[in-house]
Amino acid sequence: MGALVTLDLPEDSPILGLPWIITFGPLSDADEWEPVVCGPYERPHALALAEAVVAEEQLMAVVEPLLPAVSADEIRDEIAAAQATAESEAAQLEEVDLYGDYEETVDEEQERTEAERHAEPLTAPTEAELRAGFTRIATMLTGKGS
Repeated sequence: MGALVTLDLPEDSPILGLPWIITFGPLSDADEWEPVVCGPYERPHALALAEAVVAEEQLMAVVEPLLPAVSADEIRDEIAAAQATAESEAAQLEEVDLYGDYEETVDEEQERTEAERHAEPLTAPTEAELRAGFTRIATMLTGKGS
């Protein structure tokens, strides 16, 4: 069994409506090969496909949103926002007592891991479901006012 990594987002996050990609790569450093990037998919389809593949293979799958930027300036803005967030998080870490919440963090991670182990695996979408998702993504990306 492999590993699946994705963002943990609130149910009302606008990012959930974006197209999503899956990057498959080696699970260990011993394997060396170029990652395979698939998509775009709707998020539920991306998660189900990634889960279906890593359930049978020793792979890492990263499911992440695809930001459909339409200009270099939009891309620069996204990069600047990501850099600002990273700087802010680094500053917050310096201010926090790194040992104060360790027990709580470990307990939360263990609870989440246990719940995930008992969850029913997602069913991979059919080709028809994926193609319908592609159509919805294309409509969203080419729509006016997007």
